[in-house]
Amino acid sequence: MAKQEIKEPCKKEACDIQACLTKNNFNSQRCARVIELLQSCCEQCKYESTHCASVSGLLKQISKQVKQPKS
Repeated sequence: MAKQEIKEPCKKEACDIQACLTKNNFNSQRCARVIELLQSCCEQCKYESTHCASVSGLLKQISKQVKQPKS
């Protein structure tokens, strides 16, 4: 089983993001913590997991939402 974990690093984190987004009507800002956990995992595996492809887009989206000035 350990070999499967090595082949698919960050799978749990990616699944956690999908569950969070579904639960929160796909509001990525509400899922920032689980997205950050996936980013951390991807950094540890040098982005060599198939589950890391979407991280940069999600982080950019959250950054834009956080940086927007409140009117």
